[in-house]
Amino acid sequence: MTVDAHHHVWDLSVRDQDWIPQHSPIRRDFTVADLGPEARAAGVDRTVLVQTVTVAEETPELLGLADAHDLVAGVVGWTDLTRPDVADELARLRALPGGARLKGIRHQVQGEPDPEWLLRPDVLRGLTAVAEAGLVYDLVVLPHQLPACAKAAARLPRLIFVLDHLGKPPIASGALDPWAADLRALAGLPNTVAKLSGLVTEADPAAWTLDDLRPYAETALEAFGPGRLMFGSDWPVCTLAAPYGDVVEATRQLTAGLGVSERTQILEGTATRVYRL
Repeated sequence: MTVDAHHHVWDLSVRDQDWIPQHSPIRRDFTVADLGPEARAAGVDRTVLVQTVTVAEETPELLGLADAHDLVAGVVGWTDLTRPDVADELARLRALPGGARLKGIRHQVQGEPDPEWLLRPDVLRGLTAVAEAGLVYDLVVLPHQLPACAKAAARLPRLIFVLDHLGKPPIASGALDPWAADLRALAGLPNTVAKLSGLVTEADPAAWTLDDLRPYAETALEAFGPGRLMFGSDWPVCTLAAPYGDVVEATRQLTAGLGVSERTQILEGTATRVYRL
């Protein structure tokens, strides 16, 4: 079976997703019940549900969904890392219904104007609390922010950093550097992991091919190895470029040349271990 280590849900009647353009086809509700049949058809039996907005109320809602749906084995939520009582807030979240499925924290670092936001003293203090809580930290960043990710990971060796979407490489342009060099520097730290996720939407959404994705997947595989790579669909964002099943199949095709045990790590083992599913 396969673990989908990265997907989202949202209900626009509960909360707007202001990052979605007004006329986008994903500006509608997406639920765990919507994903369930597609996941089963693609051989996915467990998922990790990831936050989308920097709103404190969202994480308890996601934990409630995890509590209600066996498909959702873990949640990566959001909390304000800079709040002085962040350790207490993490403990509060873990005591909520579904709180045992809180596995990580994420913040939209990609939207921070300071390229070294992760290195601010108040942020590092919050990241330390995440590590002490036994959680991991998901990095959603742009390529120019990768050097700061490596610096943060070097300063906090007890915290596992999970790079979402391979740091959003410039697949549409076909360029590899400096993204590849910065990715290798991050992968040189043992407390870092990366997701083969979000690639189809970094390519040309209307005309991507496996050959477009392959240099980026191969760079990541060389840098991290299968034991530190995991699959994520980025559903429903991925549907802007491909149906769910096609995204799962693309990852299987990109890893087809590996041995069975190596493919199993990417498709299931790494996520199970890192997120303690």
